[in-house]
Amino acid sequence: MVMDKGLSLREAEDLISIAGDRVDFLKLGFGTSMFAPNLAEKVKLYRDAGMDVYCGGTLFEAFLVRNRLDDYLKFIDDAGVGCLEISDGSMVIDHDYKCELISRLSKDFKVLSEVGSKEEGILISPAKWIRMMRNELDAGSCKVIAEARESGTVGIYRPNGSAHTQLIRKILSKVALEDILWEAPKKTQQVWFIKQFGANVNLGNIGPADLIPLECLRVGLRGDTFFHFLPEELKQDLQHEVTDA
Repeated sequence: MVMDKGLSLREAEDLISIAGDRVDFLKLGFGTSMFAPNLAEKVKLYRDAGMDVYCGGTLFEAFLVRNRLDDYLKFIDDAGVGCLEISDGSMVIDHDYKCELISRLSKDFKVLSEVGSKEEGILISPAKWIRMMRNELDAGSCKVIAEARESGTVGIYRPNGSAHTQLIRKILSKVALEDILWEAPKKTQQVWFIKQFGANVNLGNIGPADLIPLECLRVGLRGDTFFHFLPEELKQDLQHEVTDA
């Protein structure tokens, strides 16, 4: 999932021409779609390239907290957006109500839901992460997003950006890897997930300029993962060469 934080039409075309086939989801970050000129035209560009486009969850929450959900649905429908994110990272939504929204809206839209708070210092127990993720998948989410913000310092990460390893492991003991979209805006986070869970792990909040570098990480064409993807016999040969030297 790549985040568009206000790209122009030309920049969107450039993204598509360079790596459009690599992007599954295109997120119009937080509330930027409210200020984007030619929004419907840009959404069409992305959708024609095979991407599912959705607005950031913060915009959904901004409408919901004002009791204007119908206005939000009209806004995204007018823009040609067929996918939406249901989140509660900035406001508190009763979880049963959140699941009701997922169930209802998934009849007309492809729905992703996000779990985790955007506020630093708010800790959610692994059991609660698991319960919310499973309930939201059961309600109709095609993917659950593990919150990290664009900063990569909350949710599944510590304030220094390192992964909450134990939390992630516990989540994966009960929730399938392919059902989770891990927000990983930093290279170190991308490297960690690829090394832990393989080249095809779902990663999100990727900057447009980081898309091709991430593809290099996924296949061992960057120093951070070069040795990780080497066949064992080549690793052994290199180790022998180092030892002999």
